Amino acid sequence: MSRIHYTHCPVCNSTKINPLLTVKDHSVSGEDFVIWQCTDCTLRFTQDVPDETSIAPYYASQDYISHSNTDKGLLNKLYQRVRKFTLEQKAKLVIENTKSKGSILDVGAGIGAFLSVMNEKSWQVKGIEPDEGARKNAEQLFHLHLEQPSALFQLEPNSYDAVTLWHVLEHVHDLHNYIEQLKNLLSKDGKIFIAVPNYTSADAEGYRKYWAAYDVPRHLYHFTPKAIEKLVSLHGLKLVAKKPMWFDAFYISLLSSKYRNGKTSWLGAGWNGLRSNLSAFVNKDKCSSIIYIISK
Repeated sequence: MSRIHYTHCPVCNSTKINPLLTVKDHSVSGEDFVIWQCTDCTLRFTQDVPDETSIAPYYASQDYISHSNTDKGLLNKLYQRVRKFTLEQKAKLVIENTKSKGSILDVGAGIGAFLSVMNEKSWQVKGIEPDEGARKNAEQLFHLHLEQPSALFQLEPNSYDAVTLWHVLEHVHDLHNYIEQLKNLLSKDGKIFIAVPNYTSADAEGYRKYWAAYDVPRHLYHFTPKAIEKLVSLHGLKLVAKKPMWFDAFYISLLSSKYRNGKTSWLGAGWNGLRSNLSAFVNKDKCSSIIYIISK
């Protein structure tokens, strides 16, 4: 297996990088990975990750809900119910920041649930999804044909009013080429919507190495608002708005409590999620996950 060892920050190319904490892969392999941090742009990243051709086995879990659509267990059932609401909220956010009808590209589309909602709203939809099982589920559940990742660089430039990555960018090996291509695909007044976890949140600080949103080695990068702003500015893009994802603090806290205690602590995790959101209510940059709205 080939591993990637970074000598420079994957975002800003700084050499001011240092090891920070060791985190276990709780969902698939049980391996330990070391997370490093960049002093300059604040990005954290997983060191010695499997490269793009070697990482697939680390996604081989039926509990990986964005691929399998599983509702096994109380936590996944809860996730499914909340998702119906959040899909509509995401669609509303896209429409409010672009136009009532247009063309949308969803990168890392999973089983196609979000694109299905946009399709119902008369948008022209296209999706990219690397996982074969997820693509099959999209076909069966929503009659959507999702493309493989190689298709991203073959799409027509300036042709999408919205490009969305819902908890996807942290998985992308070829970070800078991806951002540059998303910029190329965007129409003149189009917007990119990037949702990623935020390690400066109170739930991340509370659970530390057990924080589920580190999700090593699948999450290659661990962002802050500062790191995202630095990344997009390097490609001539502008960060125009940040929107909090309030439900994520609860879901991540529930998973994190299971990793820390061996079982889900519903009461403790609920309190930690609430405490995190109260902190973020005062300062939105402290939310557990943030949607970044980006323009040319």
